[in-house]
Amino acid sequence: MDEIKKKVDENWKQGVEKEKQEPKAKSEFVPPEPDFKFFITTLSLQASIALGHMVNPATGKTEEDSAQAKFLIDTLGMLEGKTKGNLTREETDLLENLLYELRVAYLGKKEDKLK
Repeated sequence: MDEIKKKVDENWKQGVEKEKQEPKAKSEFVPPEPDFKFFITTLSLQASIALGHMVNPATGKTEEDSAQAKFLIDTLGMLEGKTKGNLTREETDLLENLLYELRVAYLGKKEDKLK
């Protein structure tokens, strides 16, 4: 069983290496290398869109969806708890700052609706 798994893993690794070496067409999208800072920044941007702070690139409109914003902020909070002690100082600071800014913005939206 381990031999089959190792063979599959090796085939996957070889395929990835081959893709890296193949030239890309000029117009082909080349995604960035995945890393934690990029991931949490992406979630933060999605939350900002849901808070109505940014134009939704899919619709070209500014829209508010407080339930979606809360979900994304809570997801970032969950990631903060689950990754505690496993992040670099830079990653920890970024996550804390993003969460602080998003939570303040979310609460500000809630207060505005109560007025």
